[in-house]
Amino acid sequence: MFLTQTVPRQREIIEVVLRNGWDYMRSLLTGGKTDEPQLPTPAVLKNILVDLGPVYVKLGQLLSTRPDLLSAGYIEELSTLQDEVPPVPWSEVEIVIRKQLKRPLEETFRIINHFPVAAGSIAQTHRATLADGKEVALKVQRPGIDITIAQDIALIQGIADLVARTDFGQNYDIKSIAEEFTKALEAELDFKREAGFTDQLRRNLSASRWYDPTQIVVAEINWHLTTEKLLVMEWLDGVPILSADLSINHNEQDLIPARKAITTLLFRVFFQQIYIDGFFHADPHPGNLFYLIDGRVALLDCGMVGRLDPRTQQILTEMLLAIVDLDAQRCAQLTLQLSDSAQPVILAKLENDYDRMLRKYYNASLTDINFSRVIYEILQIARNNKIRLPSNMGLYAKTLANLEGVARTFNPEVNLFDEIKPLITDLFSRQLLGESPVRSLLRTALDIKSLSLQSPRQIELLLDRVTSETLQWNLSLQGLDGVRRTMDDAANRLSFSILVGSLIMGAAMISSRATTSQLSYVSSILFAAASLLGLWLIISILRSGRLR
Repeated sequence: MFLTQTVPRQREIIEVVLRNGWDYMRSLLTGGKTDEPQLPTPAVLKNILVDLGPVYVKLGQLLSTRPDLLSAGYIEELSTLQDEVPPVPWSEVEIVIRKQLKRPLEETFRIINHFPVAAGSIAQTHRATLADGKEVALKVQRPGIDITIAQDIALIQGIADLVARTDFGQNYDIKSIAEEFTKALEAELDFKREAGFTDQLRRNLSASRWYDPTQIVVAEINWHLTTEKLLVMEWLDGVPILSADLSINHNEQDLIPARKAITTLLFRVFFQQIYIDGFFHADPHPGNLFYLIDGRVALLDCGMVGRLDPRTQQILTEMLLAIVDLDAQRCAQLTLQLSDSAQPVILAKLENDYDRMLRKYYNASLTDINFSRVIYEILQIARNNKIRLPSNMGLYAKTLANLEGVARTFNPEVNLFDEIKPLITDLFSRQLLGESPVRSLLRTALDIKSLSLQSPRQIELLLDRVTSETLQWNLSLQGLDGVRRTMDDAANRLSFSILVGSLIMGAAMISSRATTSQLSYVSSILFAAASLLGLWLIISILRSGRLR
């Protein structure tokens, strides 16, 4: 077993699992006999991840983005995991920074605050001033974290290989999920990747017809100093949005309108990311949404992002409308369109599940409906019906949940339906007409022209094949194997019945006209053969259980 191959880290994992009382994993890790996989309770799972250390805390945070895999209780518990660890001493951090810089530290920076403003499992952030006087934030990778992550990834993959041998592991494709999580952890180690995401997000949000782009800020990256282990970006002065004192920039009577304006700004910024750009900040928790001293709103930490292709964007837009209309049938159809699995699904059962879920909202006001909760429930119903959805659906749902949670906390008077109604209308008009109605009209005209030119030739080919008897139809009908076997059995039994009847009739005719002992002997043989075949036929019918 892979756990016998050494290391103190493996022994530590076993001790943590045993201490927290996860019986199934205890048997799995010690090579004992295991029953059907059972997750620990949400609280126990959280404690295990915390005890295992920062890398597993990060894994728990990734798991919290997968409501298609875990129930609401697990998602809520894992969402509370905080990526806060004791900071690394400056003496160790300084060594990392010096190795990443092309020039001496003293020539690059005028001042560096040795006390970090934030410390996480992968990196910690320091405030600094460049030699030219510009203030920046230094995100420095923790020394040795790449080695720790490599060891923990090997263990995660080893455990996934074991679980993959069970029905549970095969149904949920545990190896693919483990591979996805390990790639996400490895990607966290490349700060150039995060810098690229930050730049792309800033470009996407620099123009919009939904909001004023000057009111939203994404930090500029200093590419000359940024490396895989050091991220240098613009310093933004502000506080987490839920701690913001709006009275600094607004009069007392303007506080409520200001909160409403900021809430509207956030919704429109994220709706543009999700439904128009297809590239979105996937971790908008309160610590990553800052209220700056000049009254603008900033998005921080672009390490976790989600992507949606145009087809998925269209389906999710229609899903929003189906939720507003409480249309269970349409929700089921759209869920199947999102599915990337080939397993058969009972549509009627899926529709009934959605109908029961949505029925509790029939008498509720649209302003009271928690849209992110409904989306979570839709994903869980899909999971219960063995429908495998793309992994980015989890990030999508988690992003909406975080955004809605922040908005309702920041502005309890928020009317979510009023916020999204004009956006949905605009989204549908964009899907129908595109960004440029004239361009869409011209494209449609070209398609019609192409169809009109190709149709006569295609009709000619079809008629030619029909008249020359070369037209072939390839049909593939699923689920007919059982019917075919039943028909084969019935045909065989009918053949035996005819054969038995023929033998009996032949024996009777020979017996009635037998004039010699030889004919009597032949008649007896025919009667015996008919009796044996008849007895075999009766026994086979009784054993099949289909006598009735």
